[in-house]
Amino acid sequence: MNENVGIVIVSHSEKVARGTAEMVRQMVGDEVSLAFCGGDPSGGLGSDVNKILNAINSAWTENGVAILVDLGGAETNSEMAIEMLPPEKQPKVLICNAPIVEGAIMAATEAASGGSLQEVRSTAEEICGG
Repeated sequence: MNENVGIVIVSHSEKVARGTAEMVRQMVGDEVSLAFCGGDPSGGLGSDVNKILNAINSAWTENGVAILVDLGGAETNSEMAIEMLPPEKQPKVLICNAPIVEGAIMAATEAASGGSLQEVRSTAEEICGG
């Protein structure tokens, strides 16, 4: 099992989420556990709590998971997904206040170098002065 922090990309668009994940993969390879999701349950624009929960579980590592989101609804649904996790996992999942593409690349780069969950979030958030 990968010991680096995992990364989850949540977008209102499945294509944006997939494209961002492809960029991250090209930058850091398989050094981080990576998952993405996008779109509402019917395939339109939006986000879905169950898809986010599945993505968190897919990217899960004992060092935690950093989530990058594109819009407010994705953040709200990510917060709901975190609340659905077992209580012991909840503190190990953080949402980054960062642009989704740049933040995901920076977060994954930090995670690939062995950064902690807090370091991964801080690195991603530095992009927007967060």
